[in-house]
Amino acid sequence: MPRPNPRLLMYSSMGVELGLSVVVGFWLGSWLDGLFGTDPWLLFVFGFAGIAAGYRSLYRLHRRVQREDQSESAEPPPSSPTNG
Repeated sequence: MPRPNPRLLMYSSMGVELGLSVVVGFWLGSWLDGLFGTDPWLLFVFGFAGIAAGYRSLYRLHRRVQREDQSESAEPPPSSPTNG
């Protein structure tokens, strides 16, 4: 069975990270609003914090991929042994 490409796995996790950050932020804000009776203020605060956290994780993933691309291009190509 072929091994999955690590870069493909990183890219496939982007949507999940963004979606979960937003959903958890809005859910936590809604729950805290119900607990403290502050409708809808904590929903807005934690919702926007979840959106910011999701985009921050996308930015960090983008930077990691850029660094990997730069390190791959800086490495010399592998030389093949010659019989001679």
